[in-house]
Amino acid sequence: MTAMSAALTEHQRAMVLLPGGGLLDLLDPSPLSWTDGDLATGLARTYRWGGHSRWPRPLSVAQHSLTVLAIREILSGPLTPDEALYELLHDAEEGLLGFDCIAPLKPFLGAPFAALCETLTAAIAVRYELPGLAPEAWRRHKQADRIAAASEALHIVQWTRNDIRTTLQITETPLDTDPLEASEFASWEPWPSDFAAMRWLKMIDFHRDRRQQARSSLRNLS
Repeated sequence: MTAMSAALTEHQRAMVLLPGGGLLDLLDPSPLSWTDGDLATGLARTYRWGGHSRWPRPLSVAQHSLTVLAIREILSGPLTPDEALYELLHDAEEGLLGFDCIAPLKPFLGAPFAALCETLTAAIAVRYELPGLAPEAWRRHKQADRIAAASEALHIVQWTRNDIRTTLQITETPLDTDPLEASEFASWEPWPSDFAAMRWLKMIDFHRDRRQQARSSLRNLS
């Protein structure tokens, strides 16, 4: 148990009962606490932009993560399985918390909240065997994340292009074309949570299978 969790546990209930029946201790999380389905559901029911949207539905973190992956593939070409999994899981702690804190609030929440997020992120990295990104891969990730944010701000929340640059201080140019293909919905339309969870889970399984196949091939060569 970390010093932070020891200090807070005495005063706060931090156990979460997940849809799959597991218990997650937010202050001292075990990487085995949740199922992939739990995480998919959490990400699909956690909303970007404070839940604000010009559409009937808000945008989920699950759909955002898929968008970032698609943009990263546009910027960098085919990704390794580890890189693709990193993109899908880069905000995964928000799915366990059920909360995507908008950037202006983070300084007010302070160091304990940042430490909580770091603890959950570390557990996720262990669970999904995520390596650290090399500097160039990290730069590409942040670029894809900012392009996704600019595009969401324009097409989903309806910030103007000028306000995206000046008020939100995002310098990347929003995309015109939605990089995600979903014939059931309009371009840039936020998906229902069950559909977003299904699509996210499908991609997690796909890239984890790719990684396992690559590892098997290496073992066969040795």
